[in-house]
Amino acid sequence: MVLPPAMAREQAEVIRAMSLYVPILVLAALAAVFAVFSLVLGSLAGPKRWNRAKLEAYECGIEPTRQPSSIRFPVKYYLTAMLFIVFDIEIIFLYPWAVAFDRLGVFGLVEMVTFIGTVLVAYAYVWRRGGLEWD
Repeated sequence: MVLPPAMAREQAEVIRAMSLYVPILVLAALAAVFAVFSLVLGSLAGPKRWNRAKLEAYECGIEPTRQPSSIRFPVKYYLTAMLFIVFDIEIIFLYPWAVAFDRLGVFGLVEMVTFIGTVLVAYAYVWRRGGLEWD
């Protein structure tokens, strides 16, 4: 069956566009093979004799103790996590903005000032709640 020239061109363009995804698919397949290989090799080569000490949770060399379920965690743990997330997201957004700053113009500047203002509000909240005091 012979395709009309217009359909043949469209089909060739689709094949060319799909060929751009081949390296990504190969990389995903290699990652999956490596993950499965690592898990299988770890289970085959790993230690087989378990005892109570190996099965207990390791907490910085301190013996873990059972806490009642009604005990509350200090807010400092959550503030530390929130501080990490806020500054991590800030860097994720600042880097592309800095790269494309000249093309964004005044709109990009206003948007980034708004974003930095929002980040500073989160920073002030963490500071007032004592999340930056490491005692």
